Amino acid sequence: MMRFYHFWFEPASECVRLALGAKAIEHERIIPDYDDDETFFELGVARQVPVLLWDDGRVHTDSQIILRALDAYRPDPPLFGPLQDAQWQALQAWRAQAAGLLERLYAPVRPAYRGLGDHPSHLASYKASLAARFGVSLEELANDRYGVYAQLDALTQFKALGAFLAQHRFYAGTFSAADVLLAADLFALQLQDGITLPIDIMYYFERVQDVCGVDLRDGLIGG
Repeated sequence: MMRFYHFWFEPASECVRLALGAKAIEHERIIPDYDDDETFFELGVARQVPVLLWDDGRVHTDSQIILRALDAYRPDPPLFGPLQDAQWQALQAWRAQAAGLLERLYAPVRPAYRGLGDHPSHLASYKASLAARFGVSLEELANDRYGVYAQLDALTQFKALGAFLAQHRFYAGTFSAADVLLAADLFALQLQDGITLPIDIMYYFERVQDVCGVDLRDGLIGG
């Protein structure tokens, strides 16, 4: 049985979790400790998630490579068949532009998840990593959320995106790899205090979760 290593608080992990659910692929789910270097050393990869260990010993750590590998392993339902190349490239271009903004918005909400916010030493390590990476504290990142979200909204046009998704139901009109990426990218934004995504995007999250049989609220402390 394939093994899926993930953290609840990493969007790339949630993307793979959605895809595994959509394809109803049996797997063992493993959630290492945040500071567990030994497990990743044994896998032969850096301490990062997701990690998908196949029955034949292959190890994949890139979420988009994993999506294509899962599509080859179990073609139905197809993740890439419904997507036109132009649609996929447009999504990839947006993700490249939005990545830095999304990361600054994710940073303050990760402690809302089990395995981080409920473990004092893990949380302390996480806060130290943020200070080293961004040069500011977790609290300062949280205080900056409105300005960063405004930049992301200017790039994304959330209201227009919500209207598009309400009309077409899914990014390509039919459920696809684009939806597992987009839902995983955006879902945690609603955990930011004072930030409200358009209701049409919230309904979109529900449609994606229904197709995948996955609840993106899993892993939330108290959830």
